[in-house]
Amino acid sequence: MNFLSPVSDLMTTSLVSVGPDDSISVVQGVFESYKIHHVPVVEGDKLVGMISKNDLYHFMSNVCKEEAPEGKNPLKELHEVPVKKIMTSGLARLEPGDRIDVALELFKINRFHAIPVTKEDRTLVGILTTHDLIKALAEGDLKTD
Repeated sequence: MNFLSPVSDLMTTSLVSVGPDDSISVVQGVFESYKIHHVPVVEGDKLVGMISKNDLYHFMSNVCKEEAPEGKNPLKELHEVPVKKIMTSGLARLEPGDRIDVALELFKINRFHAIPVTKEDRTLVGILTTHDLIKALAEGDLKTD
């Protein structure tokens, strides 16, 4: 395989996703159970956003810094917040036939570590992460020629 191969050769297709109305506690459980760092947010099979562990921890740390009114537990209320409040919705996306070098360029110029792979109607079919690329390089599956 080389850098001109399609991202479908490397992307993960066995996905765990959440819905935009799922609570933050559901996302936290997904992160803990599946040992992943990015979760697509879907309505039906359509991609509407993405939430990362960093998004979740950043949001949680900001809530914990706020002063809660007397008798309120900010952590309890935090877990009831819907995913749509903190997910990233303006996402870069790839299509299965896009080349790996295109994905590398997206990773290089942006500060994210996962790119959802969709069909043109926004149907989620996979996700490509920097970990997928590093693993392919380390195993010798990705070559420049």
